[in-house]
Formats: sequence, structure tokens, C-alpha cells
Amino acid sequence: MPIFTGVGTAIITPFNEKNEVDWNVYSDLIEFQIANGADAIIVCGTTGEAATLTYDERAESVRFVVQQVAGRVPVISGGGSNSTENSIRLCLDGQNVGADGLLCVTPYYNKTTQKGLVRHFTAIANAVDLPIILYNVPGRTGLNMEAETVYELSKVKNIVGIKEASHDLGQVTKIASLCGDNFDLYAGNDNEVLMVMTLGGKGCISTSGNVIPQNLHNLVVKFLDGDIAAARKLQLDAIPLIEAMFCEVNPMPVKYALNLMGYAVGICRLPLTTLEEESVEKIKRAMVNYGLI
Repeated sequence: MPIFTGVGTAIITPFNEKNEVDWNVYSDLIEFQIANGADAIIVCGTTGEAATLTYDERAESVRFVVQQVAGRVPVISGGGSNSTENSIRLCLDGQNVGADGLLCVTPYYNKTTQKGLVRHFTAIANAVDLPIILYNVPGRTGLNMEAETVYELSKVKNIVGIKEASHDLGQVTKIASLCGDNFDLYAGNDNEVLMVMTLGGKGCISTSGNVIPQNLHNLVVKFLDGDIAAARKLQLDAIPLIEAMFCEVNPMPVKYALNLMGYAVGICRLPLTTLEEESVEKIKRAMVNYGLI
């Protein structure tokens, strides 16, 4: 069984005026997600600014989300790092505070070979008991995990799926072909959910889900129910909004959008900064047109 089917929202981390995690706003965001169709919550991922959180903040964030969610949907903890030892520590932290699964990105900056990726993820998998979803996002990491590598890793017992954000649908197709139905495929790009579903995908792990969880949930449900026309409409109608959510570096646009929706999530931690005025107008226009504000 997949960890989840539908939309897994890669939730943002709200900060207060002191640049500390705002737990009250975090609670509100989680309740908004669950009330509006989110099928899983991914905490301390890229959208959650995990790279700027301390180890203690990461562990406390996962613990908080697990307690707030209280079993209503799966909670998946981000455990990626460019160090295998650090990744194991982060994954164990998530496991120890009650996460249901782990999301592990490929190593960045120092990168590695495809052989190194197999050894890296196998070492993590052997150190934990939770199911692991791999995360391939070469635009962020500078490293692509090839389909053959994913296939080798799919043989590891608790590596159960992949969030694919390579923007290469040919590669996604090859992963689906090699790994088959027993390996869970999730769209990592919000504008590709429908296409990945046609290849047997189980849904998406989404940034835009922070603002439109119900619509993305409905997209997946409509597709699985055989209403392809309705699923296609949901995907196409969301494209301008999705483009706005990525008009600058994630999660700067989506945090701005949540602020417009009345959630005081604050701004991003440095080195991320505030948006350019052109981006602000693009986000506002897309949100008005979509009916969010």
C-alpha cells in the first residue's frame, strides 16, 4: 500500500517577527490542510525551508505536526542532506517523533555518482524502519538520479517510491516502466500531476497544495475515478496559479500567497528574501483570477 494517494502538501514553515517558528500559525495551517483535502503532510522539505532550520527545529517541527495531525493523515518527514551520516540522523529524528514516512532528496553540492546514490540511500534505508520516498530534483541539487538507479533502489525493502521533479517526462516514463506498479510514483512538479497520473502515479507532493489542497486532491480523485475530462480541467485551470507560485525561488511566492490569504506565515529566512514587485503583482493577479482572494 502506498503511504498516501492524492496530494501530499509540502507544508511551509511559518516564522514570527523574531524569525522563530510560529507554532500557533503552524497549527492553523495544518487544520486548513486537513479540512481542505490534503492526503498527507510533508514537513521539513524544501518548501519548509529545512535547509535553514536547526536540527532541533526540524525535530520539533516534525513532532509538532505529528501531534497536531493526530493520525488523521500520514506525516512524512524530510530527511535529505548532502551527508549520508546527517541524513541518517535526520531520518532517525523523524522516526523517533512519530513520522509515518520519510522523504529523502539526492545529495547536493558535493553530489555523487549513480553508484554513490545507491550506496547513500541504501545506508539510510538500512538505518531506519520507516518507508522512504526518494526525491529527485536536479534543478535544486545539480544531480539527476537516473531511471536505472531508481530501479536498483526500488529493490530495497523500505524504499517505496519517488517524488520525481526532473521536468523530464521521458525519464518518468522509464522509471514507471522499470519499476512497475509496486513502486509509488509522485509528481514533484505541480504542472505535471495529470501526466504523471497517466503513467500510474499515486498523486503529487506539492508546493501549490499549500494554497489549493482541495483542487489537487480532486484532480487525483477525478482521474482515479475515470473522469479524465474533469481532471484535465482542474490541471489546466491551475496552471497560471502554479506558474505564479514558482515565479521566484520556492517558497518565497507561496509564503506571500498564504499571507494574502490571511495566514501570518512571515517571510523566508536568509538567504531567501522578499519578492520583486513584478512577482507580487503576478501572484495577486493569479490568485484573484483563481478565486483565492
